[in-house]
Amino acid sequence: MAQFDAKQFNAEVFGKYVERIPSLKKTELVNSKALNRRDDLKAVFAEQTGSYYATVPVFAPIDGEALNYDGQTDITADTTNTYAQSMVVVGRAKAWVERDFASDLAGGTDFMDNVAQQVATYWDEVDQATMMSVLKGIFAMSGGANKVFVDGHTLDISGEESENAVGATTLNTAMQKACGDNKDKFSVVVLHSAVATNLENLNLIERLKYTDAEGICRELTLGTWNGRTVLVDDSMPAEEMDGYTAYTSYVLGEGAFDYADVGAAVPYAMDRDEQKNGGQTTLYTRSRKVIAPFGVNFTKTEMATLSPTNAELENGANWSLVTDGNGNAINHKNIAIARIISRG
Repeated sequence: MAQFDAKQFNAEVFGKYVERIPSLKKTELVNSKALNRRDDLKAVFAEQTGSYYATVPVFAPIDGEALNYDGQTDITADTTNTYAQSMVVVGRAKAWVERDFASDLAGGTDFMDNVAQQVATYWDEVDQATMMSVLKGIFAMSGGANKVFVDGHTLDISGEESENAVGATTLNTAMQKACGDNKDKFSVVVLHSAVATNLENLNLIERLKYTDAEGICRELTLGTWNGRTVLVDDSMPAEEMDGYTAYTSYVLGEGAFDYADVGAAVPYAMDRDEQKNGGQTTLYTRSRKVIAPFGVNFTKTEMATLSPTNAELENGANWSLVTDGNGNAINHKNIAIARIISRG
């Protein structure tokens, strides 16, 4: 089909077509296990609070001191602890229009294939931006256990005169500071290209390799830093300070985010206008997704509508560590999310 025709458009077929377009960023995040796909959340959001906000249980690991088994000591039982985590659906929409005349001038370009590939990339970038806003928001939390998390999961070396750029020990130190002996849970690092270039200059990034069909070993553009997959993205925070730039790098562990495509009633739709501009077709797209950091509530304290804006996601007042029935916050070392602030 050379171009879209609203009468022939099949939203379900188009959606499956878009999903087949590969995305390096999403693939690597999923492979790193930082995103925990939660298809069960679709049913949860269909049942709770108008399908935009839900609270789900988070089960703490069993613990307690083992008792002496000597034939005299009674065996006592401990109960497991359960926390409650609140999540919000982030809704986004976008449309693009194509004039018939432009297609005529382009010799009948395959508009469907062109748009489908760009739509897939576009929504991956939207998801990435949502995740970055969420990360900014949780590190803007304040007070009590929230501040303990922020302080403990932040390694800021930007102000140190002797070593204000990342080095050989930076990542290991940041992971240990955040999660102690659970630091092995971390699996991916998202860096600005300026930080990645500094690591490359220090030979600290090891390129992943593959063997081609002819048996020749070749390097991939992807690499690892201390065994963690490195993703380079210039949308990472870069704040201009007095005479230098402070770069924020995020370190994510297994299950750092619960992720679910909750879905919109009409995710893709076409509209045909025969009169406007000599004839044009508009593609409408809608997305509703959950991108929730493990162990952190979205409180919706300052949310104006039924979907948070990026600015509202970045507002620390909308986030708080999850608590149990007695108001006790989750142990922050169970949250495999950390950040490094450096000059490069």
